[in-house]
Amino acid sequence: MTETQTFSIASIPGDGIGGEVVAAGLRVLDTVAKLSEGTIAFEITEYPWSSEYYLEHGHYVPEGGLEELQGHDAIYFGAVGSSEVPDHTSLWGLRLAITQPFDQWANIRPVTFLPGVESPLRKADDTDLDWVVVRENSEGEYAGMGGRNLSGRGPGNEVALQTSLHTEKGCERIIRFAFDLARTRAVKKVSSVTKSNAQQYGMVLWDEVFTRIAKEYRDVETESVLVDAMSAKFVLHPEDLSVVVASNLHADILSDLGSALAGSLGLAASANLNPEKRFPSMFEPVHGSAPDIAGQGVSNPIGAISSASLMLDQFGLTAEALQIRQAIENVTGAGILPRDLGGDSNTLEMTEAIVAQLEAIHAQTPVPSTVK
Repeated sequence: MTETQTFSIASIPGDGIGGEVVAAGLRVLDTVAKLSEGTIAFEITEYPWSSEYYLEHGHYVPEGGLEELQGHDAIYFGAVGSSEVPDHTSLWGLRLAITQPFDQWANIRPVTFLPGVESPLRKADDTDLDWVVVRENSEGEYAGMGGRNLSGRGPGNEVALQTSLHTEKGCERIIRFAFDLARTRAVKKVSSVTKSNAQQYGMVLWDEVFTRIAKEYRDVETESVLVDAMSAKFVLHPEDLSVVVASNLHADILSDLGSALAGSLGLAASANLNPEKRFPSMFEPVHGSAPDIAGQGVSNPIGAISSASLMLDQFGLTAEALQIRQAIENVTGAGILPRDLGGDSNTLEMTEAIVAQLEAIHAQTPVPSTVK
C-alpha cells in the first residue's frame, strides 16, 4: 500500500482580496492532492487573523499564535492592509510579526513573463525574459530600529530616526543563497544591487561581502549595480538579468517594478524562506489587499496560485509545482485572462481554467511518485 505524504499548512487569508486568492490557491492544491491518487495530502488550518480581528481584539497574532504556526510545515498568506488600520500597524502586526521571529531571511520573487500577457516592455515581444529577485528579508531598512523623539519641544521639533541594519552574517547568507540559486539556472549570473556611493557604511559592507563571496563562485558571472541604475536596467536591458540580489527595501521596490513590467502585480508570487527549516516558510502573493476590488470576485489569483507552486517546491514536490506553472501558462496563452490583464474572466473562472489545465497536463504526463 502506498504511503500518503501529508503536509500541514496554516492558511492566513488576512484582508481584502486575500481570502479570495487564498481560496483559489487551496482549490489548486486540492486538485494536486486528488491527482496524486492518495500519495499526497494537505491538511489546512485557517487562522482568522486580519485587520477586522485586530480591531476586535487589539492584536493580530494572539498569545501563543506563533507557537501554533510553528507546528505547521508551511504558511499560506493572503494579504494585510485596511483603511481602518494604519499601514505600519498592520504590516508589523501581522506579516512582519511572522517573518521576523521565524527568521524567514530569504524572500524569493520570480519575475515571470507569461504567454498571452501584454507587457509594457517592447523587448518582451521577441526576447525571452525571466529573472528572479532575491530579497534580504530579515534586516536592512526594515529592521525596525529607530524611534521618534523630542515631540515635547513643540510643533516642528520632533525627530524621527529609522536605522538600517546590515550585518556581515545577514549579507553573507543572502548573497550566498543568490549564488547557489544562480548555479541552478540556465544563465548563471548574479547582479548585486547597492547604493554604496551614498550609504557609505551598510552598503559598503554589502559590497565587500559580495566581492568576497563571488570569489568562491568562479563559474557564476557577477555585476554590482547602483539601485537607481538597476531600476533603469529593469526597463532598458532586462535580458541581462538572471538573479538579482538586494537589500530589504531595494528588492521590495525592484520586484514590484519587475512584476509590473511582466504585466501586473497580480502575477507576482513570493516565498519567505527559512532555508534551514528551523521554522516554517511563508508563501504569499505580492499584490496586497486591494480593498477597491475586494468582495467583487474579480481579483487575479495567479500570484497566489504561483505562490502555492513555490510552496510545493519547498516540500520537494517539484514535478507538481512545474505542472501548476505550466497550467498557468496554458491558460494565459489561450487568451483566458483576468481583468487586470485586459481580460474578462473573474477569480473563479481563472481558477477553474487553471484546474482544468492541470488535470489535462496530468492526464498526458502523470507525475512520478515523490513518496519514498
